[in-house]
Amino acid sequence: MSTRIPALLVPPIGFAHRGARAHARENTLEAFELALEMGATGIETDAWITADGAVVLNHDGAVGGLPTLSTRRLLGRSIARTPRARLPAHIPTIDEFYERCGTGVPLSVDVKDGAAFEGLLASARAHRSAEHLWVCHHDIGVLGEWRSAAPEVKLVHSTRLDRLPRGPERHGADLAEAGIDVVNLHREDWNGGLTTLYHRFRVLAFGWDAQQVRHIAELVDAGIDAVYSDHVDRMVEVLAGLGGCGGRQ
Repeated sequence: MSTRIPALLVPPIGFAHRGARAHARENTLEAFELALEMGATGIETDAWITADGAVVLNHDGAVGGLPTLSTRRLLGRSIARTPRARLPAHIPTIDEFYERCGTGVPLSVDVKDGAAFEGLLASARAHRSAEHLWVCHHDIGVLGEWRSAAPEVKLVHSTRLDRLPRGPERHGADLAEAGIDVVNLHREDWNGGLTTLYHRFRVLAFGWDAQQVRHIAELVDAGIDAVYSDHVDRMVEVLAGLGGCGGRQ
């Protein structure tokens, strides 16, 4: 399969969003393992820190068995105020992830609580996997601070095109100057011209919320360097047609 625009990473990384989210309970060790068994080449998750300093992987910052996101946020127990031992058993720590899923897989972590970064980095280093860690955040300033603390990890600015008041070209230059490796935009924001623009600055282009085969294929055709999908089977189907030759790794 040939693409219209060349990517910098060939083949692109296929990040299983929250593990094999469409196939198993999200952000669990079982979901992460299943995603890898299905052929995902990367795992995506979210990090928080507990009251006793454990870095745990969960999408929401509150827990408690409540049925909806809004009720969990209003009535649930805050992870930051709860010791690790009192969290639901299905929520893993970052150390448990590495112990069960290995250390060589690209791991994309949306750091929801900035206080979790230090522990996340320490765990990745202890498991000799910091070079495979892609740390995501919405604030360029925060990412810039993390750059000096963690020169070996990849930093990802997650945003939307309409949140760039000075436009994508200035944004690309700012990311390159700050040493931030990646811009991560919603799949609807991307086109071949935009990936080409960021690639000029040697900034990688990642696309999230790619759920349908055609959406994944469109991103790949536009030169995307990684995709995030709940549907590991669809993602693997598209990426399998690319081969693994050339490009930056």
